[in-house]
Formats: sequence, structure tokens, C-alpha cells
Amino acid sequence: MLDGKRVKEAEGNVRAYLREGLLRKTAADRRISSILLENSRESLKVAEEVHRQGISDLWVIVCSYYAMYYYANAVLLELGYKVGNRIVHKVTADALIVYVRNKLKASLIEEYERTKEEALSLAGMKADSLIKSFDAERSKRGIIQYRTLDDKKRSKAATSLQRAKEFTKEMEKLILTLGK
Repeated sequence: MLDGKRVKEAEGNVRAYLREGLLRKTAADRRISSILLENSRESLKVAEEVHRQGISDLWVIVCSYYAMYYYANAVLLELGYKVGNRIVHKVTADALIVYVRNKLKASLIEEYERTKEEALSLAGMKADSLIKSFDAERSKRGIIQYRTLDDKKRSKAATSLQRAKEFTKEMEKLILTLGK
């Protein structure tokens, strides 16, 4: 689960991003959303193929992260927020916590409604886990891309690909409910 400190940090950061123009309110733009979703799907396909062929663990991780990143920005756009041109990955991560986390939790609760009491706890943990996995992949991508030896990349690549698949699946469900 995301800890309270990380949530508070994200809330403070998002207020600053809005003041500084790093994140801004905007009207949803289906054309841009469509491009972001297509980029996400393509990134995930590339990650799967590169992983299947054993070509490059680095690029499995990078493409998996970008599948998540593009989907996250499509959801934010659907909610009326556009990430600016600086520190875009950090802004996206923080905006997910502030604007998407609770909506994702609610979406997951609907999915688990047969077991409502258990679902509340599970959905909260899963929503936090999905958001945390985005944050973890953002950090890992930087470390792997610039500071990790090849022999350690393979196991991390499989985890990245799995996280991206789960993240994009849940973001797809969320964006469908937001578009209604």
C-alpha cells in the first residue's frame, strides 16, 4: 500500500505543479487520448515481443514502463488534467496518486461487489499497489537504464512486463467508465 507520507507528498507536489503550470486543467481531448492509448498498447506489445525473444531486458522494462505511462496520461486527460513539458514522469506519478487512486479504488470495488466488505480492503490495497508499481517502474527504469549490469536485468524485466499488463488492464477499465 502507499504510505501516508507518499500520499501527502504527492498532494503537496500537485498543488505546486498546478501553480507552476507543470500540470494544468484542460478539456478532455479524445484525439490525444486515442494517441496515448495506442502508444500504450504498442509499448506493451513491443515489451512482450522483446521479452519473448529475449532481445533486451532493458527494453522490456523501458517499454513496460511507457505502456503504463501513456495509459496514466490518457486517464489524467480524461479527468481534465494535462501534464506539462518538464519532469513529466514525476508529475504523472504524483497526479495519479491525487486524481486517479480513489477512482481506481472505486472501479475495483465495483468489480468485487459480491464480497463488498472484503473488496473495500482488497480494492484499496490493489489500487495503491497499481499506483505504487507505476512509481516503482519509473524509478527502476532510470536505475536499469543507466546503472545496472545485464545479468540483473532479466528478472527485473519479467516483473516490469507483468506490472505493465496489470496496470494497463485496470486503466483500460477505468477509462471506459470515465468515458460514460
